[in-house]
Amino acid sequence: MKKYCLLFLPFLVLTACQKTQEPSADGTEPAAADIIVARVGSDVITQQQLDDRLSVLPQADRKFGQTAVGRRNFINLLARERLIALDAKDEKLDQSDVYLTAMEDKRQQLKDIYEEYGNQLLGRLWEQSLAEKGLLNVTDEDISAYYDKYPYEMTIKQIIISDAQTADAVYRELRRAKSRWNTLEKQYSTAPDQSKGKEITFMPGEFIPELEVIAANSPTGSVQGFVKTAQGFHIIMKTREHKLTLKEAAPRIRTVLENQKIDAVLNALQNKYKVVIYEEDE
Repeated sequence: MKKYCLLFLPFLVLTACQKTQEPSADGTEPAAADIIVARVGSDVITQQQLDDRLSVLPQADRKFGQTAVGRRNFINLLARERLIALDAKDEKLDQSDVYLTAMEDKRQQLKDIYEEYGNQLLGRLWEQSLAEKGLLNVTDEDISAYYDKYPYEMTIKQIIISDAQTADAVYRELRRAKSRWNTLEKQYSTAPDQSKGKEITFMPGEFIPELEVIAANSPTGSVQGFVKTAQGFHIIMKTREHKLTLKEAAPRIRTVLENQKIDAVLNALQNKYKVVIYEEDE
């Protein structure tokens, strides 16, 4: 809390100590956007702007902002920012190349974020629409039938290598000495650092199909590879296999089957919308 007290500006003469607003014609309480908590020159700071700033702060700071002292401090902080901005504009700093370039970069970032959010929202609404049409229905019988075929989960480790020649050399070395797995992974794997050394556990249908098949047909402790996917060349070691109960597996199977139905719809849509994927070497 001390950081706000240090930024308190007692020399600013503001109307922050008193809320002002236009009188309501029907006698109802004015909206937060209509309540003025401070004036800086010709600019005003509204209760809504204050609430918006407080809403993104940690809970402890929001609680402080609800006290009389805290509220005054936050209003003064907003006024300080507004005061600096007004003077900077008077100095034509908002017309500088540095400012204009930075603002354009931020505008593009926000545009990309807005577009990504829109696509994600459309995706959720699209799946909801499929569900409402009954296209994603999965019955208990469907789940039981899937469980009868795949009642287990598998755990593997993997090394991903970008070129086939290196993958072949690493695979041969691991077949000779599995104990070198960690060393060779650190040296050659192109997987993200946060995934190196991590094990992956999955039921059939939850992971990369090519690797699922190899893991399902491999004995525990064996090194298998190398398999090409869009990520690169994979070398895997199956570390364990565990049979699940139907109760444990049912929610995961439902998700797998729903995703399969979504994939079927997407595959059908490729006949409606032309999809072309260009490989790097094309």
